[in-house]
Amino acid sequence: MKLRCLYLPLLIVALLSSASIAQKSSNPAAEGFNMSASDPKAVALADQVMAAMGGRKNWDNTRYLTWNFFGNRRLYWDKWSGDVRVENLKNDQTVLLNINTDKGRVFKDGKELTHADSIAKYVKQGKSAWINDSYWLVMPYKLKDSGVTLKYLGEEQTEAGEKAEKIQLTFKEVGDTPQNKYHVWVSPETRLVNQWAYFSKADNEKPNFVLPWKSYKKYGKIMLSGDRGQRQITDIQVYEKLPPSVFQSFDKPQL
Repeated sequence: MKLRCLYLPLLIVALLSSASIAQKSSNPAAEGFNMSASDPKAVALADQVMAAMGGRKNWDNTRYLTWNFFGNRRLYWDKWSGDVRVENLKNDQTVLLNINTDKGRVFKDGKELTHADSIAKYVKQGKSAWINDSYWLVMPYKLKDSGVTLKYLGEEQTEAGEKAEKIQLTFKEVGDTPQNKYHVWVSPETRLVNQWAYFSKADNEKPNFVLPWKSYKKYGKIMLSGDRGQRQITDIQVYEKLPPSVFQSFDKPQL
């Protein structure tokens, strides 16, 4: 009987430790996330945002996303393979590329380009468009991405007067513009992002813009918002399947 009592506290400690590890690993940071320099409170808030958006498992299991970026571009993204289709809606140009290999094809002004330098130029532009446009759509899922450092900035109301907790994102050696900085406001009630501010340089005191994140809706098993106040991301869809031709043919996709 005494022996059982001796091991009981150890068993409880082991179970609590296992539960703690499981909780921490429910939203593991990407390789290269700056955990050592990030505030624990900001990291915990990022995990809460992920849970409110549908959870890491559902985000990882989401494969295809499509959206219209401010009426300028229509994008199709296969998260698993890295295949992307970027249709420029202001001119006759479509780029089919893979963001992991930086290889692709380009259709412009009624024909497919064949010159290597021209293809490389427009594929690079297409990837930059995807980096920018996808971040405007799915930033809350990327708070613990590679190269990110999170800082907790305390409680601060949004411009709409909503209560929020505020965190800061800075970057190192990632993306096209690692010198950027973002401030992100998180609702204490919903744990959803309800505002962000963009700074073109991390040492800037005043942001280039401050915009809301509103009108969240469930797409598949995840939450997304396209309402940025004066700017709107429209035609958002999540698909379990898309025909391979979406990423292989310049013909208009039939979904």
